[in-house]
Amino acid sequence: MAENQAKPVAAATTSVQPKKSSNAISWIAPILCVVAGYSIWRFIMGDPAGFDVPDAAGGFWPHHKGPKGAFNAIYEGGIIVPLLIGMLLVVIVFAIERFLTISKALGKGNISNFIRKVQYHLANKNVDAAIAECDKQRGSVGNVMKAGLRRYKEMINETGLETEQKVVAIQKEVEEATALELPMLQKNLVFLSTIVSAGTLVALLGTVMGMIRSFAALGSSGGGGDSSALAVGISEALYNTAIGIGTSTLALIFYNMLTTRIDSITYGIDESGFTLTQSFASLYK
Repeated sequence: MAENQAKPVAAATTSVQPKKSSNAISWIAPILCVVAGYSIWRFIMGDPAGFDVPDAAGGFWPHHKGPKGAFNAIYEGGIIVPLLIGMLLVVIVFAIERFLTISKALGKGNISNFIRKVQYHLANKNVDAAIAECDKQRGSVGNVMKAGLRRYKEMINETGLETEQKVVAIQKEVEEATALELPMLQKNLVFLSTIVSAGTLVALLGTVMGMIRSFAALGSSGGGGDSSALAVGISEALYNTAIGIGTSTLALIFYNMLTTRIDSITYGIDESGFTLTQSFASLYK
């Protein structure tokens, strides 16, 4: 029976298009950071002028002796040190990159104030003014709200659907716009979350390797007569632990700060969808 058939729902096409962005930084930056970490370790910390007995042969890993300062002493922590420095640089690079991206996604002004302005315009049935507020906000919440408002405006003049179907169409538009915005916010956070745990483990590996070298040197020298060399070796090995713990701590702080900002945007997006559906359901029954 044609009379009993459900009325069609509006076409599920979103007005928000996927954002074009290069993912090159995700694999180029870590490599460059590790290379930079090695360069800092090899040519700055390992500068021959900073040691009493430099290794004239040089090479990939010169074995200098007698560091003149604490900065040069870090060099003797071993080959794990440049990797830890590279991880520290990765944390700094991606923290800056995410702060810039998320700051842009936050848009202009306070999100709560923006949503209240949109609610005011919708209550007065002025959809165009609400869309204009989205253009001013220029953030992820504004983008999602604008996509929903465009569908909202279409549904006002749509005569072939029930109110409930129109609300579903608006909600679907908001969900699709949200699905395009959120991945851009969470991109590259995996590097920070990984380094939170990996930094300490890599540092522990460097410490263990340093301890092995220290005890091996003590054993080859005939035992207890060279306890001072053992103490120096242990202090050098612990530089790995210090750098690794510092890197992991910094990564954890940045990760929590960034996820908190993302949560505020996500909450604003959720509130935007609720605002649109509730407004339409109450004003256009």
